[in-house]
Amino acid sequence: MALIALLALIVAGSPTTMADDADLERYISTFDYAARKEMKIDSQDLIKLLEQGQAQLIDIRFKEEFEAWRVGPATNIPLPELPARLAELDTEKIIVVACPHKDRATIAMVYLRSRGIPAKYLTDGLIGLAENLRGDVARNFVQALPH
Repeated sequence: MALIALLALIVAGSPTTMADDADLERYISTFDYAARKEMKIDSQDLIKLLEQGQAQLIDIRFKEEFEAWRVGPATNIPLPELPARLAELDTEKIIVVACPHKDRATIAMVYLRSRGIPAKYLTDGLIGLAENLRGDVARNFVQALPH
């Protein structure tokens, strides 16, 4: 139900063209249990993918939020800027969108998937990621990141 409400916000809150509506309708009409599972990732799995250089973390919070605090190798693309900044996504990697609690990340994930980009959203949010990057784990993570 929350996903449907978020989809309504996307459609109502931004100007769309007929093609955009068709993309979103196609995504929704093909949504199934496999798609539901595929769209999610938790922070422990994300950490492994980031260490292996297989994921790109996109922090979709507003610029001021990102400047106040951020998590590791995230790229900040605020949600309202996402449509204009798609070229910054490394589609050779798994795109993971995140915000503190996953509300905006879910919107971003739906938008990207409706555009054919198989993005995932971080189920435990940036707060969960921060909880999983403490002490030795944080040190090992930073040392393992590709340079």
